[in-house]
Amino acid sequence: MDTQQISAPSRVPSSGVVHINIRLTDGYSIISNRLSQHRDMSLLAIGLGTHIQSLPAGRRIGVKALAEIFPESEARIAAALRELEHHGFLRRIRERVQGGRVATRTESYNHPEAAARRAGAGAGGGVAAVATSARVIDPAPAPDPAPAPDPAPVRVRVPEREPAPAPAPAPVPVPSSEPLVVREPAPDPAPRLVPSPAAPKPPPPPLPFPRRPSAPLYDEAARLLAGLHVSAPLFVLTEVDVERLTPGVAAWLERGVRPDAVRVALTDDPPVPLRHPAKLVRHRLIALLPPPVPAAVPVVPLQNCDDCDRAFRSPVPGCCGECRDVRAYADDEPRLLGA
Repeated sequence: MDTQQISAPSRVPSSGVVHINIRLTDGYSIISNRLSQHRDMSLLAIGLGTHIQSLPAGRRIGVKALAEIFPESEARIAAALRELEHHGFLRRIRERVQGGRVATRTESYNHPEAAARRAGAGAGGGVAAVATSARVIDPAPAPDPAPAPDPAPVRVRVPEREPAPAPAPAPVPVPSSEPLVVREPAPDPAPRLVPSPAAPKPPPPPLPFPRRPSAPLYDEAARLLAGLHVSAPLFVLTEVDVERLTPGVAAWLERGVRPDAVRVALTDDPPVPLRHPAKLVRHRLIALLPPPVPAAVPVVPLQNCDDCDRAFRSPVPGCCGECRDVRAYADDEPRLLGA
């Protein structure tokens, strides 16, 4: 009896993309994952770079030519070309040709890092590097070359000509649809005007002073300053400091601030280490000075009318407004009757 053959289950992912690949024999291009899976470029730039690498050599890839093929606008295509240039997959060089015209040479790279290493490694390989970088992959795969009979290097006969000049530094890439712009160097920043250490310093702001000074007010302010070290041990003031700072505390008390609130405002959250407590107290007396208490609106007292005994507001006793009118009319009535 034959043993039943059990086939292993296919390992198909339960989620995500599933590739259904068919072997291609024509109409395909080899695109590096360095471009198709680039994390710092937009999907538009990746798609445009894939399209450019699939084109044959010599095809125009200007902004207007691409805009005639794809639905994206010229602005979006130009932005995608700048992304490819920024990440090294595309390079545009403007050079003068015969007749005084300016032509744009476009170089497409499928491996920017390797191309950069090759360009900087060998001397005399500039012509070969340019030819390799300017070539894009053909749609059809090239046949495999036959193996060389010997490992000796192949010598290529090159016609005699003047040595190629050293490659100039690449200019700032400009899309073909935009005019050639010459950028002027940025002007030097204006020098910063810093005062010299010997310059005279402005005088410090004056300490606040009470509008109506009095002996009880000054005594209360002096007691508050002398007792700051009880609740805040770091704030130990000398007798001279207390005399100088008393008018400032008196101004706070005159403006209706309670002594406990003044004490907290002067000693709360001091810097560490506290080297000059008197200077800190003086600064806070000036910077945190509360506004003055608004003047109270005078209240007009109530008076009783001498005639009708109704209440009315007036600074002096007398008659209300109606009774004054009656009295004025009564005084005028005899003269009217006599007329």
